[in-house]
Amino acid sequence: MSKIKQIIGIDVSKLTLDVYDESYGHSSYSNDVNGFKQILKRYDSNSHYLMEATGCYHQQFAMFLYNHDRSVSVVNPLIIKRFIQMKLQKLKTDKSDAKMICCYGLEQGLELWQPSPEYLNKSKRNYSAINLYLKQTTAIKNTLHSLVASGVLKGKIVQSLNRQLKSLKKEISLLELEITTLIKEFDSHLFTSLKSIPGIGNKTALLLIIHTNGFKDFESYKQVISYFGLAPMERSSGTSVRGRSRINKSGEGTLRNHLFMCSFTACTSNPQCKALYDRLVNKGKSKKLALIAVCNKLIKQAFGIAKSGLVYDKNYRSVLS
Repeated sequence: MSKIKQIIGIDVSKLTLDVYDESYGHSSYSNDVNGFKQILKRYDSNSHYLMEATGCYHQQFAMFLYNHDRSVSVVNPLIIKRFIQMKLQKLKTDKSDAKMICCYGLEQGLELWQPSPEYLNKSKRNYSAINLYLKQTTAIKNTLHSLVASGVLKGKIVQSLNRQLKSLKKEISLLELEITTLIKEFDSHLFTSLKSIPGIGNKTALLLIIHTNGFKDFESYKQVISYFGLAPMERSSGTSVRGRSRINKSGEGTLRNHLFMCSFTACTSNPQCKALYDRLVNKGKSKKLALIAVCNKLIKQAFGIAKSGLVYDKNYRSVLS
């Protein structure tokens, strides 16, 4: 990366962009196209813009800067939070956050942000809607169960809830079909290759592609494991603290659950996963811990296949197998 003249720290909220740099100090702009244009006029092309990933609120501005050939970095808000804590910063305002984001950029190496392909963005939006519909489906089923337990087996309310349930299932199927069509159109080889891994089915392969940008956003399988919240966390200190090791459970919970369910099949149909599971259980480890290790092995295999372009081979021996 070429040398950057100045770092612009940006705290993003729904309506405003709080901006800080060492030359001009703090300023505030509207989080819309008019505000974007004002910021662009103020800084030259060598400036590097740094902001947190704030749900949907940062995306339009980041894309605007990217389309105007400006250097942009988008970092995990937890990283900025930990940086602020490390600096023992007590003040918590949009203005102070913008300054600390700028300080982080001045002290740390920054990776350039690039937008995900549109087919992945569309798949993610569909996936979010599916998750919403699944939650509504669960709520309706619970209500129906409550009515049945109370002796209400028919009537307008039961008919209405069943109609809603049927409608939601139809919408989920339509959105799932569109996701499958998009992935098959733009990433069919990887989709087929991932499904060749014993234990990984259609839905899990789709979710892996969607949430990793086809594994292009990661440099190692360990990063993927950590991103999905499956990395083990040991809690120990000296001779007195011996906490139970757990996974961190950050990242996408639905995919983590899918992988855990896949691990049951992998323990019987995937030779490497079966060998790992048996070895851990024979050492006295719990079955749940062994299944989580199998989840990580599946990610390791998926990462290796994505990077190599090969399909699964049970006889293949590699660091990534």
